[in-house]
Amino acid sequence: MPRNSDAVLLESVATHRRRLRQAFVLGRLADRRVVNDNVKRFVGSIVLAAVVGVGCLGYSFVTNALAEQAAAQQRQQQEIVK
Repeated sequence: MPRNSDAVLLESVATHRRRLRQAFVLGRLADRRVVNDNVKRFVGSIVLAAVVGVGCLGYSFVTNALAEQAAAQQRQQQEIVK
């Protein structure tokens, strides 16, 4: 299977020009690549866990306060009946 050397050369030149253009516009390749160290994901998970924990704590506090209030009203009603 013969290869067309002109087509290979033209494709190589086009690829080289595209890489040079991207390097000029976007900067060095090392600067364009972001290290994926999952720090943002870790911090987001901690914040989400804190929000869920505070939500559960608040819900527990409100339900406990309402239960105590209902128990106090029930005791008060029983004292009035006696």
